[in-house]
Amino acid sequence: MLGLLIEFSKSAVLAVQEYVQLQVATIRGVFSRPFYFHDVVEQFDAIGIGSLTVVLLTGFFTGAVLALQSGITLDQFGARPFVGRLISASMIKELGPVLTGLMLAGRIGSGIAAELGSMVVTDQINALRALGTDPVRKLVVPRVLAGFFMTPVLTVISDTVGILGGWIVAVYQLGVASSLYWTSITEALYLQDAWMGIIKPFILGYVIVTIGCYVGLGTKGGTQGVGRSTTNAVVAASVAVIAVDYFVTRVLITLLY
Repeated sequence: MLGLLIEFSKSAVLAVQEYVQLQVATIRGVFSRPFYFHDVVEQFDAIGIGSLTVVLLTGFFTGAVLALQSGITLDQFGARPFVGRLISASMIKELGPVLTGLMLAGRIGSGIAAELGSMVVTDQINALRALGTDPVRKLVVPRVLAGFFMTPVLTVISDTVGILGGWIVAVYQLGVASSLYWTSITEALYLQDAWMGIIKPFILGYVIVTIGCYVGLGTKGGTQGVGRSTTNAVVAASVAVIAVDYFVTRVLITLLY
């Protein structure tokens, strides 16, 4: 039992060390040449535009069901007109960033791990090195930049669509006046809430993409290894989104409120 614990500790420390080394190489690649602009634009399209549909659907139905459930609860206190305040605060501060992060972890994290893992097992990574190309600059940096900058954009879209979904349910099913819905939102939101909803996605997007790249580049065992890496990337990125969200929220509450 002790031996297993020691081996697990060693493997965990090694994984953290390799992950940190990848981040150092990635940050160095961002601020130094060569810079593969075409690959960056391609990844912005794949991560941003490619994820738009799932983010729109997730945001809309989250806002709608939140309005439906909260309206029933608020009725007990005679506070149904405040449903807009609850939806806006929930979507912007918490549900928008987290649900967008989870959707990207499932779509982008798995895709990156599978793509890079396939390149590893077919020796394409070694071929890049043989041609004098740094795989981190060519493959990792464009994906990290796209994830870092597109996740906040997708989160804002998710927040907006979620609030619109809540408005539709509140007005046409709960009978809340449209003007009262939007007034409650504007009165309830503060600048600190907006900052929290914007800062979180930057960090979550970076974490999701870097985990996918790390797991993908560490793939071993042929095509079966690619499957394992894809599963591991989704699980690790999803757990990381929830865990990082908690710690970032604690820090932001201390700094902003």
